[in-house]
Amino acid sequence: MKEGARALGVAESYRGTSGDSYLAGAVVRASRTVDGLAFTTTDIGGTDATEAVVRLYDRADREDVRLILLSGVALSWYSIVDLSAVHQTTGVPVVSVTYEESDGLGDDLRDEFDGDALEQRLSIYDSLPERRHVPVGGNDLYVRSVGVPDNRADGQVRGFTYDGRPEPARVAHLAARALLGFED
Repeated sequence: MKEGARALGVAESYRGTSGDSYLAGAVVRASRTVDGLAFTTTDIGGTDATEAVVRLYDRADREDVRLILLSGVALSWYSIVDLSAVHQTTGVPVVSVTYEESDGLGDDLRDEFDGDALEQRLSIYDSLPERRHVPVGGNDLYVRSVGVPDNRADGQVRGFTYDGRPEPARVAHLAARALLGFED
């Protein structure tokens, strides 16, 4: 990975099951240099996470971002990010990373929603690529990618990961948590 390669990391922070969730976007070079931050909100329990990720990309206003790296696909209490829609809208490859093995979100979605709310979420969730296990320096990451071949996406995740989490997602998480703390 070239040191100047840049990714937009996206992470969230929220409390409770209503109100706003804070999303942070962090533009980070592979060399760990933070080049910018952007922020937006989503509705907790809503369905606007895909649009919020695109807003972060637009607000970052960086044509040199070569990868959008999401911390998960279910933001703001089960607002599922449509990775293909983000890729199609931005023209940038999209990779989602999670940090624990699981059987997926299908059962959780069925427990929390019904009717149209459930069907909309399941439709997006079922369209996502399968998660792949990517070991990085003794840590287990689980990756989905759109717009980039699997092996290249895995290499990009490895190239941005130093301490268990990809650096752009880690910095975005810190920024989102700081915003949540500012709310107090």
